[in-house]
Amino acid sequence: MKWYIISLVLCSALLCAFNNQTLKYTIGDKVEDFTLRNVDGRMVSLSDYGHNEGVIVVFTCLHCPYADLYEERILQLHKKYAPKGYPVLAINPSSPVLFAEDSFEKMRARAKAKRYPFAYLQDSTQSVAFRFGAVRTPHVFLLDKARIVRYIGAIDDNAESPQAVKKRYVEDAIAALMRGERPYPDITQAIGCPIRAPKNGPRVDSANVRPRRR
Repeated sequence: MKWYIISLVLCSALLCAFNNQTLKYTIGDKVEDFTLRNVDGRMVSLSDYGHNEGVIVVFTCLHCPYADLYEERILQLHKKYAPKGYPVLAINPSSPVLFAEDSFEKMRARAKAKRYPFAYLQDSTQSVAFRFGAVRTPHVFLLDKARIVRYIGAIDDNAESPQAVKKRYVEDAIAALMRGERPYPDITQAIGCPIRAPKNGPRVDSANVRPRRR
């Protein structure tokens, strides 16, 4: 009986570890719908973008210097590609419990000051970031028209200097999709500040469901 109980505990632990690994989206996974609060107070869902060719989902925040370095580039991505059917959807996964700079009020103020032309959503429970597998800010997930993940990673290859950029990963990935091709590379390393959870951890809700394969 003792070994039976130990075996059950070990199996449960392994199952939990397996589930935690499979919860994260990867290339080829279909992203399920989610709804978060926008800085204008409206609730915005991924399904609201159903008429677009794709979506540039960017996890970013206010306290991170890397997110600050990429802010203008994120704005330019939207201005260049939203007319082509690929708008930016920005999500702040940073806990205001840990970083006061990322409160909803500060998000609203920044969006107004910078005249964000895209939705800027607060992921207050960090459940959407967890579901995507976002680990840094900024972290990009490029989705196609069917909401399949086609690219994951950095915006480009030089956070410090836009003038020194040699590889524009997101732009190259969108260009590939527009040609009907698979992006290459389709995964790069996101460079930025780690997304940290409060001491008791993020609250995980029903958004955490096993991703479907196409």
